[in-house]
Amino acid sequence: MGNASEASDIFLSKISKEHDILIGSIYSVFCLLSLAGNCILLLVAYHKRSMLKPAEFFIINLSISDLGMTLTLFPLAIPSSFSHRWLFGEITCQLYAMCGVLFGLCSLTNLTALSLVCCLKVCFPNHGSRFSSSHARLLVVGVWCYASVFAVGPLVQWGHYGPEPYGTACCIDWRAPNHELSSLSYIVCLFFFCYVLPCATIILSYTCILMTVAVCIGFLGAWSPYAIVAMWAAFGDATWVPPDAFAIAAILAKSSTIYNPVVYLLCKPNFRECLYKDTSTLRQRIYRGSPQSEPRERFGGTSQRHKDLSISTRLSNGQQDSYGTCLHCADDAERGHVTTSQRTACILTGSTFTEVTVGQLSAAPADLL
Repeated sequence: MGNASEASDIFLSKISKEHDILIGSIYSVFCLLSLAGNCILLLVAYHKRSMLKPAEFFIINLSISDLGMTLTLFPLAIPSSFSHRWLFGEITCQLYAMCGVLFGLCSLTNLTALSLVCCLKVCFPNHGSRFSSSHARLLVVGVWCYASVFAVGPLVQWGHYGPEPYGTACCIDWRAPNHELSSLSYIVCLFFFCYVLPCATIILSYTCILMTVAVCIGFLGAWSPYAIVAMWAAFGDATWVPPDAFAIAAILAKSSTIYNPVVYLLCKPNFRECLYKDTSTLRQRIYRGSPQSEPRERFGGTSQRHKDLSISTRLSNGQQDSYGTCLHCADDAERGHVTTSQRTACILTGSTFTEVTVGQLSAAPADLL
């Protein structure tokens, strides 16, 4: 009974209920924005899949990892925040934490690979021109493998997963290094290889090519507070870390899922152009299917049929009407170069004009008329 009560207590929220409701509301907004933005970005990428550049594979992979985080974390974190406790048990807590680490590290490692590719193409064009789509695919696979090593580690006792200090979500157990050497080594490796090294690579790469990419800055800004708070808990006295500090850091970290689609859809010209074409096509389809466009099309078709019928009727009755006759025939008649017996007319059959003399009209076959 004591163990069950203790396990239940660790999943209780450590912050006020009002703050939990606020966090749940913020997560709901993040979830909707991330779903919409990343789905649109992937749809645009699918439409231009035959024209994708090697570097754009990393943009697509970044969107996939952001969407994975959205679909695996927010559906569990939102109801738990509104319920003022973690609702889904210890096993789900472990899986939730693993997904958070996997997709979060995949996004950061993916941005690191993208920065290296950009630096290679700009600073070393002789080598960068050889970088192909096959190389990009291999790097994308390497990104997932790299992130998987640190995501699976706590499941095999290299580090630990557990409830967040604020109680309504799960992540790495940042207090474990205080009493376990294996957990300490995991945290040190995680901090160096998954934060310091990627951040330094990104900064150096974009400094080298004098290029500012808002999504990288936003991502680093989102995850830096969490890294700082985590290091505070891992290497200091964890009891001094306020649960609210972890909650705010977690909110900033999860906000990173909405930066990628916003920046690339609005700031990358080829993605923006493709999105504009797709929306223009959608507007045209909606307009064609609207009730206002149907009467106009029916009126135009009926008017054309009446015009064709009028021409056929005049010619079949032998009326000498200038409507529908050949221009050179009318000009010749005005100059007196053609006698009455040689006067000709043009008969419209479908989209073809047939020239006959007026005397032949009465003897013309019925199908010609």
